[in-house]
Amino acid sequence: MEEEEEEHKIPQPGNRLEPSNPSGVAAPDQPPAPPIADAADAGAAAMAPFRRWADLPPDLLCRVGDRLDLKCYASARGACTAWRSALSPASPALLVLSDARMCPSAASLPTRRCFDLAAILTGGRCVGSSNGWLVLSIALYGGQSAFVLFNPITTTEIVLPPLIYESRWVSKVVFAPSPAKDDYAAAAICDIDRIAYVTAGARRWAVLDPVRLVTGDQLTDVVYHDKGKVYCLTRCGDVHLLRLPERRRRKPADEPGPSEQPPEAPVVPLPECAVAIRARRTQLHHNFRMVCYDHLGPRDQMMPMKLTVCSETLIPFNYRRFAIGPLEPDLNAPATVEPLLPEGNLPFDPATSFAPPYNTVSAFTNAKNIVLCEGNLYQIWRNASCTVTLQLPGGGHRRVSENEILVLRYYPRRQPCWDAVTDLGGYSVFVGRNNAVSMYAEGVHGLKGNCVYWIGGRGRDQGMVFDMETGRSTPCYPLVGGMPGPLQSTICWFFLSDIVNASNNSGGRRVYQTRSRSRAERAQDMEE
Repeated sequence: MEEEEEEHKIPQPGNRLEPSNPSGVAAPDQPPAPPIADAADAGAAAMAPFRRWADLPPDLLCRVGDRLDLKCYASARGACTAWRSALSPASPALLVLSDARMCPSAASLPTRRCFDLAAILTGGRCVGSSNGWLVLSIALYGGQSAFVLFNPITTTEIVLPPLIYESRWVSKVVFAPSPAKDDYAAAAICDIDRIAYVTAGARRWAVLDPVRLVTGDQLTDVVYHDKGKVYCLTRCGDVHLLRLPERRRRKPADEPGPSEQPPEAPVVPLPECAVAIRARRTQLHHNFRMVCYDHLGPRDQMMPMKLTVCSETLIPFNYRRFAIGPLEPDLNAPATVEPLLPEGNLPFDPATSFAPPYNTVSAFTNAKNIVLCEGNLYQIWRNASCTVTLQLPGGGHRRVSENEILVLRYYPRRQPCWDAVTDLGGYSVFVGRNNAVSMYAEGVHGLKGNCVYWIGGRGRDQGMVFDMETGRSTPCYPLVGGMPGPLQSTICWFFLSDIVNASNNSGGRRVYQTRSRSRAERAQDMEE
């Protein structure tokens, strides 16, 4: 019986396995075990089998990551260098919306999987995206629009002041990174030649004077750059620079001072023009939001407006008022708009701004975007119509294929100052409704360098990739998320703030984290 118990004895964690030779004589092929000198050596020997969390096998770590949502997945990648190397980045991703569901998904290109996100407002139109945030435009009664900054990962919402302008259409909104309720700045294209902006503490958006454009031209794209710079691009290829006021935390206009007592809000019945917008979360949990826009009466010359956002209930709460009127200041600090080209090149002329034959091709590439990469300014042109053959002024022909993309770089000391390039130095750019992004893509799983990632194609919009080497566009995600079933609408490119190398950085980085964080992680690994 003692021999059977000896054979079936299971070693416990931290215990050393003793040899089964009862005589104490070492086996011929086995060296004698060294004696344990003291208790300290015994403790070290007991702890030897245990390994660090960073030493988990990469395949096991990837299987665990496949079960995590986007927030936890991003946190796991930030735990240590080893985990960050084992887990593919979640960004870039395509923000897609299924016809059968109201909750969007982030279809990650590197991981080839879909991450479910929080539901967006039904009826809300996405007009911008940056650093994990979306800008939703909600049409209100009277032709006005409400804009909400929404984080579909954390479900955080920031209701921006109303935009009071006769034009109901806002094509794109960009904003400063890391917005907060008391610290934000945003800019928008609100007409063919108008730029509007808003900062924290303002009563409403400030609409600037019309931008000086050539006849038949119009604004088509904006990109937020570092320190409040917004580059504005027109359909003809003209560029203007909007300088937003410096961001600073300010007390909202309707917030009472420390010695003032907040007035009691009168109970006003909801009018017929109230708009109820319901966001469907899941089948088990329903979240209701209500946006109410009511005029308190035509007798008031100031036409006060009340905007209420209700969450988790149908009862309005947290009333916020904005006194709107032509005589009331918007409380935005001044902003300026100036042309990118020097005054000697004004008015803008494609013939002198673009190198041939692109001065002629410019008129036939009606889809244009602007992006910054490694501190350089680029224009992305695409022929969104059909294949055309152009006769050049100096003789010869130039064929522009359907969905052919041209990449032009800005050379401020040259004349003409815009000329085409054949590569991006290993970088790739992502353009669309999102704030244009550039990132180093060489060696990133699922991506390719020197490419333009865009959204479009025949029929429904889909994610496309244009290879600058081959000159051809192909779907970058043939079946989004690998999910068969109902059709899906592609909204924009979606990036997380902790791994994005966006165009609001003056210099690019070839890693998915800041240099300071990388040095700190390397130092921690060396200490361990």
